[in-house]
Amino acid sequence: MRRWRVALAGLAAMVGVGVTTAVAPVAASAGAACATGWGSLAEQSARASTGHLTDVRAGSHACFDRLVLDVAGPAAGYHVSYVSRITQDGSGAVVPTRGGAALQVVARVPAYDGAGRPTYRPANRAELVGVAGWPTFRQVVWAGSFEGHTTVGVGVRARLPFRVFALAGPGTGSRLVIDVAHRW
Repeated sequence: MRRWRVALAGLAAMVGVGVTTAVAPVAASAGAACATGWGSLAEQSARASTGHLTDVRAGSHACFDRLVLDVAGPAAGYHVSYVSRITQDGSGAVVPTRGGAALQVVARVPAYDGAGRPTYRPANRAELVGVAGWPTFRQVVWAGSFEGHTTVGVGVRARLPFRVFALAGPGTGSRLVIDVAHRW
């Protein structure tokens, strides 16, 4: 009986060592998979657009939180940068945001059509999308749409690296995508 216990203890120790050595490389490769190479300096595109904003949405991924601005029409130009505070289009009034840093997203498209009718109406300007408990985003706020530009503010945990790009589709629409990494 004693031999069986010793044998089982030895087997358990070997399995424990095997698990430890198998887990360590996986953890290391998961960290490497999140290496972004992004920076935290302003990004912009002067591209013109005849489209208009139709929606703002977000998602949390393994390595970053993502903000998406849906545009009816071709991809829009943009200017995305960290700022000391988010300001409202037109008035310059400060729009409070939670977090250690504020990322201002200016899309070069209006949130209204050619007749001045709104094409995007946020239900709650202080919480465009629910991001409670997310690794990076703390709040997504509406800062307005004025003279063909629409501003959205993102309260971020800290000044973290980000990237910006436009995607065509679906259909004749496009999307402006802002990814903010969970860590440096």
